[in-house]
Amino acid sequence: MANAFPQGTVHEAGDDLRTALQADPAILALWEKLTPLGRNEFICWVDDAKQPQTRQRRIERTREELLEGKKRPCC
Repeated sequence: MANAFPQGTVHEAGDDLRTALQADPAILALWEKLTPLGRNEFICWVDDAKQPQTRQRRIERTREELLEGKKRPCC
């Protein structure tokens, strides 16, 4: 499948994270350049949020960190 969304080594991005990353072609390109392990760490960090608001903040932070050139989540 040529247009398959790149996932992590173990975890798969939830629909909300996937939608947020695919909303901006530049951010999606940065996501695609991450190693599967790097993607896995971002996915795990987002999934670890206990509150929906925290999850949403972490999704936004993921987008920001990708634009900043980060390869792993901040926390």
